[in-house]
Amino acid sequence: MANRPVHFIWLLDCSYSMQGEKIAKLNYAIREAVPEMRAVAHDNPAAQLLLRTITFSTTAQWHHQIPVPVDDFTWQDVEVDGMTNLGEALTLVSRELQSPPMPERALKPVLALVSDGGPTDDWKAGLKAIDATPWGRKAVRVAIAIGHDADRGVLQEFLGNPEMQPLDANSPKQLAAAIRWASTAAVKAASQPVAGAADTLTKQPYAPPVLDDDDDDDVW
Repeated sequence: MANRPVHFIWLLDCSYSMQGEKIAKLNYAIREAVPEMRAVAHDNPAAQLLLRTITFSTTAQWHHQIPVPVDDFTWQDVEVDGMTNLGEALTLVSRELQSPPMPERALKPVLALVSDGGPTDDWKAGLKAIDATPWGRKAVRVAIAIGHDADRGVLQEFLGNPEMQPLDANSPKQLAAAIRWASTAAVKAASQPVAGAADTLTKQPYAPPVLDDDDDDDVW
């Protein structure tokens, strides 16, 4: 059977509040997660995993615009700059969820949002643009809240499913665990053309992990 593409898009908050240890650990966590994503893709040979990245700060832009097969993907570190224009990032993604450019025979895309604060632009307009596309409504969505200042309400609305919750990452250890889970469980869910993605992500074996952290001095 011919491979069907799974488009995985990271949406990464690169505002000034992410500077220092947060952005360093985010870069490290995604870089370390890529081999695990390759392993998941190899376990699902009917799906072709393609990776892309959008960063958002004062503006939103593609960090990796061309979909890259996971076996060929090399992480390029992101840097901090400015505000938190999430709405602009969501609007950029919505354009890629039209059909075309999204092929009709694709599997469910994955949208993985990571943020440590609150949006500084009209994020609801961007979310509405995603929800207006057929692929946006079908997408597997995961969200990671970095630190206690992250707007979990916004992340919850992005998920669009009351049975799912954003993953809380309040330390480097928790962030690494959340990135690993988001990178692999969502791909597994998206690679299943029959089961509903939302149902799959809220049930075992893809249920979000309990991100305990015993290092009190490690908390953001």
